[in-house]
Amino acid sequence: MNDQAEALRYLVKQQGKSRTDTRILTVTSGKGGVGKSNFSLNFALALRRLGKKVLVFDADIGMANIDVLMGTSSSYSLYHLLKQEKTIWDIIQLGTEGIHYIAGGSGFRDLLELSSEQVDRFATEVEKLHGEYDVILFDTGAGLSKETVRFISAAQETIVVTTPEPTSITDAYALIKMVKSMGIDANFKLIVNRASDAREGKDTAQKISLVASRFLDSELPSLGYIPDDVHVSKAVKKQVPFLVAFPTSEAALALGRIAESFLDIPATGEGNGGVKGFLTKLFRLAR
Repeated sequence: MNDQAEALRYLVKQQGKSRTDTRILTVTSGKGGVGKSNFSLNFALALRRLGKKVLVFDADIGMANIDVLMGTSSSYSLYHLLKQEKTIWDIIQLGTEGIHYIAGGSGFRDLLELSSEQVDRFATEVEKLHGEYDVILFDTGAGLSKETVRFISAAQETIVVTTPEPTSITDAYALIKMVKSMGIDANFKLIVNRASDAREGKDTAQKISLVASRFLDSELPSLGYIPDDVHVSKAVKKQVPFLVAFPTSEAALALGRIAESFLDIPATGEGNGGVKGFLTKLFRLAR
């Protein structure tokens, strides 16, 4: 028996004796370079500090880097589960402050091309996570790849990360528009990263929300903004989450408020049904 797998089972059980509904969340962006993965990692840590059990799936196939941001290396990834070399508990890694994560890589592309027998085995393994975590967060790739679309469609809710830059705003709106045009009833929420001040953060969110409401007949609530803080880039260079390296920085304090806002909003959308509902939709879309 793998010692880490056994330890993870124990830790998850001790974090919460009673099973809970699991909230399935994707984080994406219209373009790369907006700080999406850094947000995902620190957001997960903020939720954990609020007493939530969180698992991060690094589902960015091309640029998987959650472990790099923590300065850790991953022994196993989804690949080892798909190849039936490891169990779901074996591939869950422990990161900063005990955060649980599954490393990314090509395994997520393979996931959408499995045989029926492989799908059944994978689903059986992943369903074990239901009720063991409050939030399972999928950090997807930037832009509108077919893999990202499937994760957005299958999840209960999706956080879109943008910056105030015009190209970032345009790409974020284009992603939302494309998903809506495909008939996918995604439950989007918005985060504005690297805002120069509160006014710019709020104005950017309002601008995208108004356009989405007018032309897509879609609500796009904002969870808040994160200021352009030099401590964030310093933390990235240290390979330590900024919530840990600089806990009193403006970015860290803003992220704490965002995590609280997220928990104040109940999960909605067609993705309800926890892990099982998520898997059902994900594989139905892959066929």
